[in-house]
This record gives sequence, C-alpha cells and structure tokens, in this order.
Amino acid sequence: MHLELRHLRTVHAIHEQGGLARAAEVLNITQSALSHQVKALEEQAGVELFVRRTKPMRLSAAGMRLLRLAEQVLPLVVATEAEFKGVEAGRIGRLHIAMECHACFDWLLPVLDIFRRAWPDVDVDIRQRLAFGALPALVREEVDLVISSDPEDLPGVTFQPLFDYAPTLVVPAGHPLVAKGHADPADLVTEVLITYPMDRARLDVFSQFLTPAGIEPLRQRTVELTAVAVMLVASGRGVAVMPDWVLRREAANPELALLPLGPQGIRRRLYAAVRTGDLAQPYMAHVLRLSRTEPLRMLRGPMT
Repeated sequence: MHLELRHLRTVHAIHEQGGLARAAEVLNITQSALSHQVKALEEQAGVELFVRRTKPMRLSAAGMRLLRLAEQVLPLVVATEAEFKGVEAGRIGRLHIAMECHACFDWLLPVLDIFRRAWPDVDVDIRQRLAFGALPALVREEVDLVISSDPEDLPGVTFQPLFDYAPTLVVPAGHPLVAKGHADPADLVTEVLITYPMDRARLDVFSQFLTPAGIEPLRQRTVELTAVAVMLVASGRGVAVMPDWVLRREAANPELALLPLGPQGIRRRLYAAVRTGDLAQPYMAHVLRLSRTEPLRMLRGPMT
C-alpha cells in the first residue's frame, strides 16, 4: 500500500465533514475526483475504509486506523511547513556565536538580550568550547557568527566592522608608570602580566605590543574572570591589559590607574565574521546593527 499525504488529508476531511461533498469543498477538489481517490485508496488497501450505508459517512475499523495516523502526522506536517515559511521569511533561524575575544561577554550579552526580544523564534547560543577554533567552525557551519579582531581571507566569509577600541593597561594606583603617563613594551619586563586564558596570538598585549618588540613579561598569569583580574591588579599582584569598554567602569576606582599602550595608545577594530550568504537574513542584519550601536554606550564618557 502506497500512502501519500493527500490520502491522510482525504480520510481526515471526510471524517470531519461527514461526507464527500463538504470534504471536497474543504480540500478544494471536485466531489467526483475525491470519490475516485477514495476508491483507489480502498483498492490499494484491499478493504473498505468507509461505511457508506450511514449518514453521515462513517469510518470503518480500517479507516479509523488511517485516521489515527492522519491525526499524528498531519499536525507535524503543518508545523514543519509553518517553520519553513518562517525560515524563508527570515523570522526563524539559528544564531550560534563563538568569540575570539574573552572580554566580549561584557557587551555581547546585553546585545543578545535586546535581540532575543525582537526575534523570539531565532535559536541563540554562545559556543564557548569553540573559542579557539572559531573561524574554522564558522566555515564548517557549526556557528553562525564569530567575534574577532583579526580578519582573515576566508572563502564565503565576510568580516563586518563593529567598533574600534583601545587596549589599555591597568596598574595599581601607586605604580611608577602612573607618573610616566603611558607604558612602553620594556616597562613590562619586570611585571606579572595578568591575562585571559587565550592563545597569545589572540591577546592584544602580545600581538600588538610585546611580541613585535621582542619583549616578555616577568611572568604571565591567566584568570578567567574580569572582576578577579581587576581585584588582583588592585592588590598589587600584577598588571593587566583589557579593552577600554571593560575598564570604563573602573575609571573612578581610586585603587587603579589606566594607561595607554605607547605614547599614542593602540587602536583596534572588532569585527563580526559571518558567512556571506547569511547577510541577507533580517535577523542577522539586526544583530549586526545592535552590535555596532549598543557597545558604544559603554565607550562614552572620559576615562581618567
């Protein structure tokens, strides 16, 4: 027996409407065509599906089995069709994010909170375990957006600029560098450098400051949490380099001093890496727009 969705819809419609005429109207076919369809289905099944001697038409025992199947399958089909229409219209989708920027949680989570209210049917997730292989994961379609400050030439991937930031040195308030007003790479050779647990190539203090100068800190200590790193610096246990959006809240902390890297400071740009084909998705355009505008609120106001 070869069952098709139209057969299940036919059985369900006749049962619901109580006859061929009204079922044909619901199914938008002629009564004659519906009658031929029922006859062909019964020939395939080898049994009668309807008791025609009663009014309204009543399902036979075999027909009831098909009805139960229809009641299970048809709602799933309807739901799937609605989901596909939602995907096509850009209302439904997936936004799994990986970050090559440990401190980006500070601005990304507020952005995603705004985003999920506007797009409740988009599946949002942050894939932390992919942080060290984020861009390859984007190419493999394991994630949909990567936050990075190091754009690469990858086929099918577009790097959308988000905003600029300044990697900034935070030291204890009484540190000798405070009088100098900035830090040079050689100033860190006697310092315990507190960093996030990331590859050196992804840490601005190494890639943009120390490594080009051939300088190593006295020791490197890794800390997961920003608040703990700041506490250690305030306690005189080391110094740290963090984005200015992270340190904005510490600007008035009397136990800390914030210094640029080099006399002119360093400027970096943060990007969102996205598969080029996904840029047309309305929800992707929205999260990119939010990621450009919302973090700027953290960057406003003078730093002292």
